[in-house]
Amino acid sequence: MEILKIENLTKVYGEGENQVRALDGVSFSVEKGEFLAIIGPSGSGKSTLLHILGGVDRPTSGKVWMDGQDVYAQDEEQLAIFRRRQVGLIYQFYNLIPVLDVVENMTLPVLMDGRQVNEERLRELLDTLGLTDRQKNLPNQLSGGQQQRVSIGRALMNAPAVVLADEPTGNLDSRNSQEIVELLKHSNRKYGQTLIVITHDESIALQADRVIAIEDGRIVRDERIRRARA
Repeated sequence: MEILKIENLTKVYGEGENQVRALDGVSFSVEKGEFLAIIGPSGSGKSTLLHILGGVDRPTSGKVWMDGQDVYAQDEEQLAIFRRRQVGLIYQFYNLIPVLDVVENMTLPVLMDGRQVNEERLRELLDTLGLTDRQKNLPNQLSGGQQQRVSIGRALMNAPAVVLADEPTGNLDSRNSQEIVELLKHSNRKYGQTLIVITHDESIALQADRVIAIEDGRIVRDERIRRARA
């Protein structure tokens, strides 16, 4: 079942001679539960694409449909609710609040939405992420890998339909990188969440179900890596 549909997506920054076309007529769809890797060189438009899919940056033209909903037909307030409830965003630089502990960082999106924390889900995520013994630690008391686990927990806390990760292993060594990828794959399988990862790492891309390559704001390759998971 299709969960994401992108139609002729274009994003232009600047004007006149300073105009930059970050995305140029991008179209594709994503099935529910799919693990998609988006690769491309620096400046190719892949991060811009991810931000538009996540409701962070509006397109210049084109459409983004999520679960049948026209994402950018919403006003700013509706879009903010959409981001909190439907999308889990994971960045390379963690973006944790330094004065909040592990649990507070993970549950912040739920509390900002005025909803009650699902304590069972919180305990399950802490256990899955190996953070049960660290739940009262502040970010500066955690390793880089542990901080990224907190950011993953925060992204998953609202049980989003789609998880978007922008170079989630960019600051980690190879061992921690693979652990983070395994956690994302585990969430993808266990909760049936659609996972879209931006990466320059071919070894990560090859673990996906499908790879889309972008250059100069256009899709140059779209191929399925495998049809069934091990």
